Amino acid sequence: MSTPQVEAFLEMMAVERDASPHTLSAYGRDLADAEAGIDGGLMGGDEAGIEAWYADLGRRGLSPATQARRRSAVRQFYRFALGEGWRADDPSRRLDAPKQGRSLPRTLSGDEVERLLATAATHDGAAGLRLVALVELAYASGLRVSELLGLRVEAVRRDPAFLIVRGKGGKERLAPLNASAREAVKVWLIARDAARPEKTPDSPWLFPSASAKGHLTPRRFAQLLDQAALDAGIDPARVSPHVLRHAFATHLLEGGADLRVVQTLLGHADISTTQIYTHVATDRLARVVRDKHPLAREE
Repeated sequence: MSTPQVEAFLEMMAVERDASPHTLSAYGRDLADAEAGIDGGLMGGDEAGIEAWYADLGRRGLSPATQARRRSAVRQFYRFALGEGWRADDPSRRLDAPKQGRSLPRTLSGDEVERLLATAATHDGAAGLRLVALVELAYASGLRVSELLGLRVEAVRRDPAFLIVRGKGGKERLAPLNASAREAVKVWLIARDAARPEKTPDSPWLFPSASAKGHLTPRRFAQLLDQAALDAGIDPARVSPHVLRHAFATHLLEGGADLRVVQTLLGHADISTTQIYTHVATDRLARVVRDKHPLAREE
């Protein structure tokens, strides 16, 4: 059973941080586990009790990812408790994050991306044209979903070959647009403008909607992709806005693009973040060594 303090924390997460229902549910389970497993509960536990509970998570067989999330939930709860004056200390401050192997990104093959686009194109009316433009832009440019959905219509009115994108940390970068993406945007703009009622001001967003922010939301885009994936015979669990960004990077590297170039296009501050995509090019690299190395031998 949840305590009043946990309920107040979850309410804060929902209102002030706009946490999704999924996140709130997960944090609620994590804090319930801590409440039951810490001697004295969350409000009465000390450093030793919290560290003992945390150490037991691994012995119970929980994955490093789950352990890390529970650590995050507890640490955020105690920071909130400090701010509310419920506790004068943070007994979770010495919890170390579990070591995690870096997960490989999910991606799609080139054929699967083409099937996804072909399926999107079969949708009737402006909704289908919008989905094609979304997928084309995501796959052609490697934009983060927030960058894609936050595009302003004025940025594409003149059919640019590149977009100037403001990414994480306010850093700007150039995102390329190929001919296919540019054509999809042109067609979408015609449909978008035709759908706007007369004498109403134009939305500043390329993909306007009735949401609070005025543009299509990541959740809605994900729902549209799920349906397109089902129609294309692809497992929806393998498709998301972020997977299209992964496919952009993966297919560039498979085609021989330089890692530093892909890093720049993705807007990664650290090249080690980009290097995770190199796993997909293993076969190509093996062929290069076999065909080009002077000491290569045929088996």
